[in-house]
Amino acid sequence: MTPARRGGTDIAWLHAVVDVPTDRLAAAGHFWGAALDWPVGDPWPGHPELRSFDPPAGDAYVHLQEIDGPPRVHLDLECADPGGTVRRAADAGAVPVAQRDRWQTLLSPGGLPFCVLPATDHDPAPPRAWPDGHRSRMVQVCVDSPARLHEAEVAFWRALLGDRWAESPAPEFAGKWHNDAGSPLQLLFQRLDDAEGQVRAHLDHGTDDSSAEVDRLLSLGAEDVGPGHGWHVLRDAAGLLFCVTENSPGHERRDLG
Repeated sequence: MTPARRGGTDIAWLHAVVDVPTDRLAAAGHFWGAALDWPVGDPWPGHPELRSFDPPAGDAYVHLQEIDGPPRVHLDLECADPGGTVRRAADAGAVPVAQRDRWQTLLSPGGLPFCVLPATDHDPAPPRAWPDGHRSRMVQVCVDSPARLHEAEVAFWRALLGDRWAESPAPEFAGKWHNDAGSPLQLLFQRLDDAEGQVRAHLDHGTDDSSAEVDRLLSLGAEDVGPGHGWHVLRDAAGLLFCVTENSPGHERRDLG
């Protein structure tokens, strides 16, 4: 396997975890297994609450977790120095929540859960090519911050994630942390219109034919919420909003030095 390049930052690889209550677990597993065309695997050894969506090539980076609470999305950060990353996160305002055997769970200053775990070598999964010729792949997690929390939340993640940052010209987006050094996911930071509530996250599913991909996902049971500017909002089987975006489903990797 190919080592994930760190590109000047300790964060090597990102995972997205779809957290759902027990009564929605089967539906969420079925929907996302079909949407990704990656079947949901067996429970993790020692962690029966967790399963991975297993691509036929490359390594898993989208997972499913059974929780006692409402559905949500959280991040897992693989790091060369997990202890150092946890300390830096706490110094920047994160709140430690729990220590597990392989990871530590924290809350960002705005309340977004994330886990820190040791980095391992990975091969990114390729996009899925569909019979009509279009492709898709889960490419991004969007961190959604209420207006009053947005600047502080962005400052926290920029300090933690390092130097793979690009500003956005759109006023509702602060910018994004790029996947250029090997991670299968990048992070986008969005300012919400509402002022209250906690920071949350949603999934962005990239494709080179938005109309075809939206139609495919609707046929799998997604609910149509409506189009945006370069994206289309849907709702999954667990009740979570996600977007079909025009981000390339290909995995581009550049040497950042």
